[in-house]
Amino acid sequence: MPRVAIVTDSTTSIPQPFIADLKIHWLPYYIHRGDEELLDLVTITPEEFYIWMETAEDLPKTACPGTGDYISKYTQLAEEGFKEIVSIHMTSKGSGAYQAARSAQEMIKDKLPHLIIEVIDTLNVSMCHGWMVIEAARTALEGKSLSEVVQRVQQMVPVTRMLQTADTLKYLYMGGRIGRAQHLVGSVLNLKPLISMEDGIIVPVGTARSRKRAYKIMVEKIESAVGFMGKIKIAYVHAAAEGEARKIKELVDARLTVMEAIIAELSPALGVHTGPGTAGLCYFPVSD
Repeated sequence: MPRVAIVTDSTTSIPQPFIADLKIHWLPYYIHRGDEELLDLVTITPEEFYIWMETAEDLPKTACPGTGDYISKYTQLAEEGFKEIVSIHMTSKGSGAYQAARSAQEMIKDKLPHLIIEVIDTLNVSMCHGWMVIEAARTALEGKSLSEVVQRVQQMVPVTRMLQTADTLKYLYMGGRIGRAQHLVGSVLNLKPLISMEDGIIVPVGTARSRKRAYKIMVEKIESAVGFMGKIKIAYVHAAAEGEARKIKELVDARLTVMEAIIAELSPALGVHTGPGTAGLCYFPVSD
């Protein structure tokens, strides 16, 4: 058992085999669909959710795990023998998970004074958040210290990037997660918007007249950041659009040196804001 427990939530969209192999502990987001309360990736699958979304007239509401959820998880891990926890969360500017975890960290001090908890705001989402969790878990499994695990994540925060496109930004707009990309909502219908994140906020990075061109722009942006055949680890993310994710992969493989690749479907709690058909990538550079 690693010395340090890694805690996160369902919005990382990390494929289940990684969760199991890397001993990652996670909590589900809540999805409120009418009178139903669903648990992300527990009582609703991506396949079921995206089929439903195709005809949905109103977006469900999502809610992060609460302070009590985190207290329960941290307490459970302490009972299992862990004395150190690193809790890793999506951007605090788009969700309350980081704040809930920080509250739990403070409230549990008197009850478990010997339990050390570090709570990290990744300032990112999706598999950018997911990559930080994966690398933290790998560092923990190597037997590294709490400070070394935290340092690994902090190294990744400024260099891990998301690029994403879809046929529409209406879901982000309807869900209030549009950030500084709001002006793209009214773009000509045949334009494909490209978005990224800066300092934890969704930002526009351009438009393209086709998905194919949007994917080429994504690869060009990675190449400009790391150089031709630069080394990266990358996750291809999608919402009911694996075929589109694989098209991006083909372009990336021709222009960059991929040290590790993952194809991941966005969890319903994220997909409610992006909508079905979304495709993109999350990557970070790998040094020698």
